[in-house]
Amino acid sequence: MKSLHPLTWWLWSIALIVTVIRADSALYAALVLAGAALIVWRWAGNFPWSKSFWFSLRLGIFILIVRAVTGVLIGVPIPGTKIIELPIIPLPDWMAGIRIGGVITQERLTSSLHEGLIIVSVIALFGAAVSLTSPHKMLRVLPVIVYEFGVAIVIATSSLPQLVASYSRIKRARILRGDEKPKFKSIALPLLEEALAKSLDLAAAMDSRGYGVSRVRSRYRPIKWRSADTAIFSSGLVLLGLVWSVTS
Repeated sequence: MKSLHPLTWWLWSIALIVTVIRADSALYAALVLAGAALIVWRWAGNFPWSKSFWFSLRLGIFILIVRAVTGVLIGVPIPGTKIIELPIIPLPDWMAGIRIGGVITQERLTSSLHEGLIIVSVIALFGAAVSLTSPHKMLRVLPVIVYEFGVAIVIATSSLPQLVASYSRIKRARILRGDEKPKFKSIALPLLEEALAKSLDLAAAMDSRGYGVSRVRSRYRPIKWRSADTAIFSSGLVLLGLVWSVTS
């Protein structure tokens, strides 16, 4: 999977996102989510950006819970099979049609979970694209017009994992030197020094390579689109075509 083009997983994820929205099915969204989790678990590797999918999945589950709670307790009543009845909180006249509490029906709960699961799938699929794609390789294939924006995004996404790794390394070094419970004050100064040193190294590396001197992109060792990229992207397009034909 190291030879894949940086755009492959992004195009695949976008195709699946369109199918999830088009299908509008909780079962289909759950199957796509399970498939994406399996692919990320198998192919993401061990990189700072590889955990993006699991973070986005946790974020999506939190959104699902919030959506289900608010959808059940607050909103427009949906008639159906009664599950439980809660006290109704009175609201002003200008909020007519909306109520807090009341009868919670099975249809109301199902509708909230259905919408929440689709939102989770969309967020997680974006996270899968980030987990499966190196931001540094993605930067190499970006158009010149958005290249500087891409540089800022790559630096921003790379800084936090590096900062956490530096903090752990400095803390471990303090413990090995006899400081059993190192305080943040004793770690902050070396951490700042290391961050400044890395910033200077990055600036020197960019300057030595002529970054910003010419608007013409270098074509040194270009990343080629291979048959494996076509196969992965085609699988997303085939699934999109099937879902589109079924729902039309």
